Amino acid sequence: MDNQVAASGRQLHMIGNAHLDPVWLWRWQEGFAEIKATFRSALDRMKEFPEFIFTCAGAAYYRWIEENAPEMFAEMRQRVAEGRWVIVGGWWIQPDCNLPSGESFARHSLYSQRYFLQKFGVMAKVGYNVDSFGHHGMLPQILKLSGMHYYVFMRPEEHEKSMKSNLFWWESQDGSRVLTYRIPNGYTTRLQDGVTEKIEALCELMQVQQIEQMCFYGVGNHGGGPTIANLHEIRSAREKLGAKAIAHSSPNAYFERLTGSDNAAAELQRLPLVQEDLQHHASGCYSAHSETKASNREAEHRLITAEKWAAAAHQLLQLPYDAKRLQEAWECVMFNQFHDILGGCSIKEAYQDARESYGHALHITAETMNAAMQKISWSIDTMRPGIVSLTRDKDRTLWEQNNLGVPFVVFNPHSWEVTAPVQIPQQVKGVTDEAHVPQQIQQVRASRTNGGDKYDTLFLAQVPAMGYRVYWIYREQPKVQNDADQDYAELSATPTTLENGFIRLELEPHTGYVKRLFDKRHGIDVLAGPAAVPIVIDEHECDTWAHGTFAFRNEIGRFADAEVKVIEAGPIRAWLRVTSRYGKSVLRQDFLLRQDRPDVLVRVKLDWQERHKMLKLSFPVRVHNPVAAYEIPFGTIERPVNGEEEAGQQWLDVTGTTPDQEQSYGLALLNNGKYSFDVKDNDMRMTVARGAIYADHYGQRDELCEYMDQGVQEFAYSLVPHKGSWQAAGIFRKAFELNVPLSSVIETYHEGALPQHYEGIRVTSKRVIVSAFKKAEAGEGFILRCYETSGQEAATTIELPLLGRKWTASFGKCEIKTFFLPLDPEQEIVETNLLEL
Repeated sequence: MDNQVAASGRQLHMIGNAHLDPVWLWRWQEGFAEIKATFRSALDRMKEFPEFIFTCAGAAYYRWIEENAPEMFAEMRQRVAEGRWVIVGGWWIQPDCNLPSGESFARHSLYSQRYFLQKFGVMAKVGYNVDSFGHHGMLPQILKLSGMHYYVFMRPEEHEKSMKSNLFWWESQDGSRVLTYRIPNGYTTRLQDGVTEKIEALCELMQVQQIEQMCFYGVGNHGGGPTIANLHEIRSAREKLGAKAIAHSSPNAYFERLTGSDNAAAELQRLPLVQEDLQHHASGCYSAHSETKASNREAEHRLITAEKWAAAAHQLLQLPYDAKRLQEAWECVMFNQFHDILGGCSIKEAYQDARESYGHALHITAETMNAAMQKISWSIDTMRPGIVSLTRDKDRTLWEQNNLGVPFVVFNPHSWEVTAPVQIPQQVKGVTDEAHVPQQIQQVRASRTNGGDKYDTLFLAQVPAMGYRVYWIYREQPKVQNDADQDYAELSATPTTLENGFIRLELEPHTGYVKRLFDKRHGIDVLAGPAAVPIVIDEHECDTWAHGTFAFRNEIGRFADAEVKVIEAGPIRAWLRVTSRYGKSVLRQDFLLRQDRPDVLVRVKLDWQERHKMLKLSFPVRVHNPVAAYEIPFGTIERPVNGEEEAGQQWLDVTGTTPDQEQSYGLALLNNGKYSFDVKDNDMRMTVARGAIYADHYGQRDELCEYMDQGVQEFAYSLVPHKGSWQAAGIFRKAFELNVPLSSVIETYHEGALPQHYEGIRVTSKRVIVSAFKKAEAGEGFILRCYETSGQEAATTIELPLLGRKWTASFGKCEIKTFFLPLDPEQEIVETNLLEL
């Protein structure tokens, strides 16, 4: 073997690293201290072993050192300049690579790569997530748009996903490719094992696969890095096999050597091509610790929304745009996306820290949104004849005078017009739009119980894209609706049914399950059996990660013993409440049906008290040849309907043919905080809760173990039946509307420069969604990011009235485009990358 390695001319690349989990079986404060000590150790090794090269990812770690140990940071900068300390990863930390949104991945790249460039004069060339639990299929495009053309990972390992070669081309749906390496034999060396055996194993693999390999060494997880003993072993191996055969190296050097050799083209051309996501490892982490996952979803959307309104208020009204503070909020969210935090497999104390960090981000974004929306609403011309000054003579909560109404400003952050119910936190008798057209209203229960003041008012607002609209609310003056509003008079509720002009929903009163969902438009029964069924799964044998478990189907019970009651009966919305029980747990599902659409919204409140059990909601769809499509970051993917647990984002869809084989039909399941699903044949299921032990890695269980997801959680999901494809049904847009509702501000009378109806953006293609609108990181201008959602090429016109800009763009399937929009109208719009460079 020794002679074969030397004679082949190939190199084994020794990658000195220290996998650093800033949080896992310890809290971030301990991780902080360990990172400092590990970096000091790596710098010491460089003094002792001139040949040693160190590889490290994670911009957050570098920031910690810069702020807490500046003298060591200066030494690190020197070693980076020498090429002996190699920066990889290009992201804030090594995140879970399934659960963050597409825009979150964009921000990992944006803030981290710009930080590395500013502080070290280099950016990461290699994407690096060696411990993440799976890797979604749109990553190649995200990496390439972030300046990284290579990727290194380890999980899923060979026993979880068999592959012909651990070096391969990985391609996303848009056609982007990155050269990708799966680490064999682990990313660390354990203290008791040393390096020699690993070198021998990888030399053998190098001969079998006929490609050069990387050998990762160094004590990891809790840091530590390469040891003195490691480096002495490597010296011995180099003396034995030759310095050219065993090279101190880095992922950068590895990929540069592969792509820069004389026969590189032929070598690379024979590599396998992978055109799918890289799964599965730790399927239980898609659902573990519901609170953190819900907080992640909320914080992501709040940040994106806050940026949009802050940018609009800055451009329209010169409100200062605090990019630094928004980045601070993003850094909180990105840190909590670390795979052991967002994956739900850390110790209990770590989730108190995550709760605080998410709270900080959410508070920053709440203040940012409020300032922007209040600035805009205060600048709208709402003055009415006869008003001289503000006075509150008539009502203790509204500024209404002379029955003239009070302006109520509704904001829509989406890049398309939205019609949705809006709840006025007052009991009023009339609502009109800015053109004095009366709106239909409904009295609904408020969250307060203040004597007789316990009702709010609901109406349907129709608000332009990324804009606002002023409605007028009247405390005492009823407004007569137009005859056209009677089109929705079919909305009704009984103790077991909800019905409108589109669908009829029937419930079983004793179980609370959905007995029937009938599409009246097309004469189709949507369900193949009872739906919204709460199924309890036994997972006693699983650790927190559910290592080695790829499907959860061991049913041991169902919620039943239901109570069903009518809460609201229209005319805008009807509402049935179903309360059912299992063991010590209580599940409340509120089924809501609007007058104007076929979608069923379900608000869920769960008091979960079960241990070593999982709760799923089941929705069997009455179709043949089912195809399951999942939203993933910045895209979608179709997966087998084999019952395996899969990670998804805001929606999952099952579409097939109706039993008569004549029509394409489907059912989409939307959610606002869940990430774990499975489809077995035509049975679509969403995982709701897991009663797993905190950080249980097949440990010795005892009575002091503590369990996740115990207690109350609330979330929502929506059922969208549709004829034809999910693309034609607009599922992407509906999922965003569920996750990001309209916002509102109660105003008063004042003059202003802004109109009462404002459209902030126009995007002609329904396939293209705006992911972000924000101030540019550098230069006078703004950034607009969009992506194609249907998996088809799309041409669109984009117009931003607030900037006076209009242009056309062509998107490939699933393509992400980022535009820099200079403030100077004489300068051209420039298509840039995720780094804005």
